[in-house]
Amino acid sequence: MTASIGVFGGSGFYAFLDDVRHVTVETPYGPPSDQIALARISGREIAFLPRHGRAHQIPPHSINYRANIYAMKELGVSRILAPTAVGSLQKEIRRGDFVVVDQFIDRTRGRRDTFFDGPEVAHIAGVEPYCRELRERIIEVGEASRRTDGDGARIHPTGTVVVINGPRFSTRAESRWFSSFGWDVINMTQYPEVALARELGICYANISLVTDYDAGLAEDADAGAVSIEEVLRVLSDNNERVKRLLLAVVESLPDERGCDCAEQARQARI
Repeated sequence: MTASIGVFGGSGFYAFLDDVRHVTVETPYGPPSDQIALARISGREIAFLPRHGRAHQIPPHSINYRANIYAMKELGVSRILAPTAVGSLQKEIRRGDFVVVDQFIDRTRGRRDTFFDGPEVAHIAGVEPYCRELRERIIEVGEASRRTDGDGARIHPTGTVVVINGPRFSTRAESRWFSSFGWDVINMTQYPEVALARELGICYANISLVTDYDAGLAEDADAGAVSIEEVLRVLSDNNERVKRLLLAVVESLPDERGCDCAEQARQARI
């Protein structure tokens, strides 16, 4: 019962694999969000976990992020692909675009965001929180798919995501404040997911699907205010594109990692 690649599914993205078997993984941090689905793709065992649960019963501030990441580690996962729904904070980032973020801003509160509560201590580097090698592969595969498929999906190769606690959306004032700093997209789940993966030496990369313009940008972009109905509609329209991109990335990955994510995790421990 092992897997080398993990996938977290977000809002509106509850199924990724066919012909799966489900396993229950216990962790020292409690149960993960759901059972984990395992399947084989291109000779690799893939593990899929819906971070909100299959019935979307877990809101973003209540997700057991430590259990989710640790469960992946227990299965042997060394790389995680994490698609998420995001709102745009900049007019040039449009609905249906993909953003492969490389930085985050944490605006959450009260989340258990480290495996090292003592007596063992680690200070993981935060300069480059996402795996560069994995991000570059997503960008390369995504751009190639866009050229060959002609589906018009734009990929932004960098971006900063501001992570809010949720479950409410931002006020117009908050949203305009975030945009004024030049931050690109907004989400409720990227933190502490990415930081916890880095603590365990797991490569982690995000694929952000833009579903809406955030509240402070909606009027300028001549769009309505963000609503859950609109978010789910755009997700439904684009889920197949996300799945195709994920499958293409999985098939393209080399067997051996060429990054220093695992070594950084080892060096962080005191």
